[in-house]
Amino acid sequence: MAEIKSTMEMVMERAARMGAGPAVDLGAEEQKKDGMRLGAAYLRGEAVDLAQRLVALEMPARAQVLRGVSQALLRNIFLPRDADQITQATKAMEGLVAVGQSDGELLMVCGEMKKILDHYLQHRDQLKQQLEGQFARQMEMMEQTLAQQTGRAMKLSPAQHPKFQEEWQRLQGELNQQYGRALEQHKQLIEQRLTMA
Repeated sequence: MAEIKSTMEMVMERAARMGAGPAVDLGAEEQKKDGMRLGAAYLRGEAVDLAQRLVALEMPARAQVLRGVSQALLRNIFLPRDADQITQATKAMEGLVAVGQSDGELLMVCGEMKKILDHYLQHRDQLKQQLEGQFARQMEMMEQTLAQQTGRAMKLSPAQHPKFQEEWQRLQGELNQQYGRALEQHKQLIEQRLTMA
């Protein structure tokens, strides 16, 4: 019984030590969450003047809300699968420029990010077309073989080739890594610029 008690004591002591860590400012966390909600409302298209809402706050609340807004907006800037996602990212960048009070450097970094997203989508489409072209001849030969075997003409797309998906995943992974790294660097610059206090 003494052994159980000493183990319990050790657990209680450890829990007490863990609780003695740095205190979390719950007010600051709540202000940051308010900022995230504000950023999300802006992205949903609700009539939110981000800059005006921030100016109305006093420090340090403004800094925490700004941190939340910028996090919410930055999360919506990612490598797009289609043009609609670029539209959403552009709206997020416009929000960042608004909260940055049209800071020239911030505007420049957002412009570079927009170029990265546009180039990524163009490069991705170009790579896919090239890959489809490489597999097109093989697909024609497969179509002829199947037509001879079945007696019916068939139309196959390059995406149906077993090696196509494997190669496309590899190319897309390399592309995502290259462009993703550049995008993350720009996002970090923006976050640092906005949260300097």
